[in-house]
Amino acid sequence: MQGHFCQKDGSLVASQNNQRMFDVISKTWNPVIGCLHSCSYCWARRLVETRLKSSEKYKDGFVPKIVEKELNKKFHDQFVFVSDMGDLFGEWVPSEWVAKVLRAIKQSPDSTFLFLTKNPRKYKDFIGLFPSNVVLGVTLESNREYSISKAPSSFDRYRSMADIEFENKLVCVEPIMDFDLETFVQWIKEIRPAIVYVGYDNYNSRLNNPSPTKTEQLIGQLKAFTKVRTKF
Repeated sequence: MQGHFCQKDGSLVASQNNQRMFDVISKTWNPVIGCLHSCSYCWARRLVETRLKSSEKYKDGFVPKIVEKELNKKFHDQFVFVSDMGDLFGEWVPSEWVAKVLRAIKQSPDSTFLFLTKNPRKYKDFIGLFPSNVVLGVTLESNREYSISKAPSSFDRYRSMADIEFENKLVCVEPIMDFDLETFVQWIKEIRPAIVYVGYDNYNSRLNNPSPTKTEQLIGQLKAFTKVRTKF
């Protein structure tokens, strides 16, 4: 994991390679798949409904389910994105599914595991159970509210993440949508992330994107208190 986003002495370190969003991820792992947030820009749902629709794993479409055989996998010295084809912490996910994933993670103590959710309030149910080698991430496209999803509001996500006391937290501002600069910076500062990812929509979803100049202003202010990785 040298030069990658990894744990060192309880903190997170980011590499300088800036080619793509989450370029430090060395493995994706999907023990739980599917999502009910219905985000208009969801690339995972599009993939399942097109290229993957004939696969055994996704024969039921984007319906949430646990894939038991995935729980037997072990990882060595990798940075693993958990459930990029779903939301492990969606309200519909049974707590036992999450508990099974956490038990599986403990079998790979020298790897780091990234969670990314739009429902961070559920993190609070597992705070005492998270191994030290996990990163708690949240997708936060803006401080403004847009009718693009059934996920919890931006304000709810921000407050939930800010209230969580955990060493390794991450904010993913992708796809970025127009925002109020002062408010958005303050929200992210209160979350206390080790790193923030900022990126635009890549799938022509016709979102209300901010100008590149405004995004650069955001990045500049974020760099005053955290690491930032970008994709445009």
